[in-house]
Amino acid sequence: MDYERIIIGIDPGTNNMGVGVIGIKKNKAEVIAMDVLKLDKLTNHPLKLKKIFETVLRNIDHYKPDEFAIEAPFFGKNVQSMLKLGRAQGVAIAAALFRDIPVFEYSPRKVKQSITGKGSASKEQVAAMIQHILTISELPKNFDTTDALAVAMCHFFQKKADAPAGKTTLTGWKAFIAENPKRVSK
Repeated sequence: MDYERIIIGIDPGTNNMGVGVIGIKKNKAEVIAMDVLKLDKLTNHPLKLKKIFETVLRNIDHYKPDEFAIEAPFFGKNVQSMLKLGRAQGVAIAAALFRDIPVFEYSPRKVKQSITGKGSASKEQVAAMIQHILTISELPKNFDTTDALAVAMCHFFQKKADAPAGKTTLTGWKAFIAENPKRVSK
């Protein structure tokens, strides 16, 4: 199926990283893919980062997304955990930038708010709403997967809200050409 836009959503983590890919057609979103990268068996942190980079790059090369949305790390009490999560997020972002995919970052609260209407919603509530919004017949066992789809949907909702009424927003090369007509030779 041809999509007007494809968004990849990432829920970064150093034990589990959620990946959700949605396609937009006629202003409606549907699931293209969802998965979780399990990293808990790797004990070497740099190897985990390498695996995250390779996995994100492979997903980008396979699904050819127009936009990349990622959840920002939340501020916790454990500084070491925050540092590791920030590195995981940075490596995922680097993979998107390596393929020239525009990156958009959303706080966990913003993601929950856009999906459930409540910024303090539980993972179960987010998963249930994602199942309803995207008409997923069976929920994945891992919340990282539904969280990644929630990040992608948050971005979809955000772009929809930012679009001027009656105007179509362009992304990728179409947007670049529209915004830079003198830099493109015919």
